[in-house]
Amino acid sequence: MVRFLRPLLRGTTYTRLLHLWVPVLLVSVWLFVDMARPWVPALLLVPAGLIPAVRRGEGLQARFMLVPDEGDSGISTTPSATWGDRLRTVLWLEIRMVLGAVTVCLSIWMPILAVDLAAASLGRVPYDNPLLPIDEPHWGYAALAPLPLLVLAAGVVGLGELVTALARRLLGPSAAERLAALEERTEQLLERNRIARELHDSIGHALTVAVVQAGAARAAGDPAFTDRALGAIEETGRAALEDLDRVLGILREAERPVSGRPTLAEADRLLESARASGTKVDAEFTGPLAEVPGPVSREGYRILQEALTNVLRHADGVPARVRVAVADGRLDLEVRNPLPAAIPGPGRGSGLRGIRERAALLGGRARTGPDDGDWQVRVELPLG
Repeated sequence: MVRFLRPLLRGTTYTRLLHLWVPVLLVSVWLFVDMARPWVPALLLVPAGLIPAVRRGEGLQARFMLVPDEGDSGISTTPSATWGDRLRTVLWLEIRMVLGAVTVCLSIWMPILAVDLAAASLGRVPYDNPLLPIDEPHWGYAALAPLPLLVLAAGVVGLGELVTALARRLLGPSAAERLAALEERTEQLLERNRIARELHDSIGHALTVAVVQAGAARAAGDPAFTDRALGAIEETGRAALEDLDRVLGILREAERPVSGRPTLAEADRLLESARASGTKVDAEFTGPLAEVPGPVSREGYRILQEALTNVLRHADGVPARVRVAVADGRLDLEVRNPLPAAIPGPGRGSGLRGIRERAALLGGRARTGPDDGDWQVRVELPLG
């Protein structure tokens, strides 16, 4: 019994009831104009449903009144974009009116039946009730009096569930809208991955440089070298904080442009940071670097940052050679260093995977691994 009454205690049941009543108001108004043709409002719904904005209005009503507490309602609130959307809207309007008429009939006649049955049980004959032809009152009608109210309750709940299911079916996202939503979700995931790479590259590089410099300063035992190392650690930390602010800014403001991210024009900062850690870096830049498109230049900076971080982390003390060339419509970036005595461990994997992902997103390719006694990171990125 409690389970049966539970839907009657939900506010959604009554907002759905109100949603079903609304279309019948149009019919009621029309009946004052021409009672002989009650079908005219249903005819007028056809051209109304072909108007693109009507689908948006119906979707907003359905969301607010049928599923007010559901975040993912499955009901679209965008205007009709295709003839399929328009025809589904017309069908929805017609079905909603029919279900509304059924609901109004139940709402009016079921209480009347209950009252007349109760009256018949008390000895009065119901007056002019076509659904209840009682000629002789009887006390036994008292047992039947609750039945119309139960039918009304079941009808209200059942019709509410039915109209909600039809709203999801007829006002739900079209194939084009589902594809657009999927593309938006994909873009969000790509953005999250890009932010994760930004954090990994910038913060990981700064921490690696700081650890290497601190270890070198402690081992050197030279106050002058220690001062230089501390200065380099401070500068690297400041740069990392700037990068962190940029990334957090992207998280706070989804529409914020990414033009503030560092580019290859600022590669000297990376080279000086690596050199201050005790690593000899031989760099060569050729070609019109300033003409490299922003996205390619920004990703190139991060790739170079990750490659130098791997040199500091896994091959401390060995020299590194950096070559960046712009020619023939592409950007070539190469970082080489002699292989250390120990084979690079698992820690190198996530960084190299990030390099390959960055290159693939721009339509380029990356090769990493041993090459002629060196460890090589070579990336080719198209400029167009």
